[in-house]
Amino acid sequence: MLRAGAAGCLVNSKGNLMVKYLHSMIRVTDPEATVEFFRLIGLEEVRRFDVEAGRFTLIFLAAPGQEGVAEVELTYNWPPEDGSAPETYGGGRNFGHLAYRVENIYETCQRLRDAGHTIHRPPRDGHMAFVKSPDGISVELLQEGYLEPAEPWASMENVGSW
Repeated sequence: MLRAGAAGCLVNSKGNLMVKYLHSMIRVTDPEATVEFFRLIGLEEVRRFDVEAGRFTLIFLAAPGQEGVAEVELTYNWPPEDGSAPETYGGGRNFGHLAYRVENIYETCQRLRDAGHTIHRPPRDGHMAFVKSPDGISVELLQEGYLEPAEPWASMENVGSW
């Protein structure tokens, strides 16, 4: 028998959660550049596995205090041993985006911008922005609480798709 438990989660008759969110996975072509990108947002690497037999690396990232609660898995498929071209991944909006609440959206966007990343949808309203990871994954940044619209962000135009 299933019933709704705390926060509307499904629980079984023993009161155990029936489902738990683990992570979202994105494929990357440059793991170190991608880890650095997410560090600029505030995520930390929490574990990494190199799987020789399958020729791939898994890197798990989480916001501080969110390890094991809400993580992003970066999957890096190693280049072929025969020297042929490595895999590439076309961007697709069908994935949607990752979203993170940040303490100060203006400071976060400035860190990303200073590191050479494009702010595709600037935080004109002080509330929401979109950037892309080195592999073109859309990342939504949402302001914790309220910030007044501020320059230079308030008058910036969108750049490309987000």
